[in-house]
Amino acid sequence: MTTTAAPTASRPVLRTKFRSKLPWGHPGIYVLAAVVVILMLAPIAYIILGGFRTNAQISTDPSGFPAPWNIGNYIDVLVGSVFWRQVLNSTIAAGTTTIGVVVLGLMASYVIARYKFNARGILYSLFAAGLMFPMTVAITPLYLVIKNLGLMNNLGGIILPQIAFALPTTIIILVPFLRAIPDEIEEAAFIDGCSRLGFFWRMVVPLAVPGVITTGILAFIGSWNGYILPLFILNNEASFTLPLGVQSFASQYSVDTAKVLAFTSLSMIPALIFFSLFERRIVGGLTGAVKG
Repeated sequence: MTTTAAPTASRPVLRTKFRSKLPWGHPGIYVLAAVVVILMLAPIAYIILGGFRTNAQISTDPSGFPAPWNIGNYIDVLVGSVFWRQVLNSTIAAGTTTIGVVVLGLMASYVIARYKFNARGILYSLFAAGLMFPMTVAITPLYLVIKNLGLMNNLGGIILPQIAFALPTTIIILVPFLRAIPDEIEEAAFIDGCSRLGFFWRMVVPLAVPGVITTGILAFIGSWNGYILPLFILNNEASFTLPLGVQSFASQYSVDTAKVLAFTSLSMIPALIFFSLFERRIVGGLTGAVKG
């Protein structure tokens, strides 16, 4: 007696053979991804190429390529002191903000993750609720507080609020890292005579390095690209950060479109390089936080 396979049994085989012919997925997905990437990169390419053109070329053919290429716009921006002063201000603000966020966020996360007290869940929920309130919502109270503190036209006036508003994200990411540390390691450290502070520096900090790097990168990029807060706090051109400086430069040289595009292109380069170098760190840190 012979048996025949059911008709439905051949369908998985056909699907497996079809998938084996396309080991990298369906071509339509790559076409769609390529279209999205082109749409996202087109404005950036237009700004960069526009910096190599003259105002006459932009007026004659706004969407054309430089013919001939003109590097004078970029040289004028790089030779001037305005661009480098604003880069320095942005670096100081972003660097200080990152240090403050990492240090305070790591300490607060350690208490929430490793200490047992009644209000621990409430405290964690309060930080989580902070994610729902962007800085733009509180810009008016922030302006009044910073003005009363005498921090107007001072980088400290943007550093302190940026640290405060970056702490919720930092704590949400770091708490799972610290909770994932086995209790046996902590107990063994205490048996060996290690204090809580010693356990924090010797064990917690090294084990939380992926999360610390991720939160530090996010804080640095967020501070570097910040615009609304510097716009309200900084009125002196000498203290302008780079995003605010781009707006000021565009207003000052509104007639010279090519130079404005060159200045804008150069202002994007530091953030693009920084994000490109540490992109994998960000993804790895967030993946570890989810697993924790």
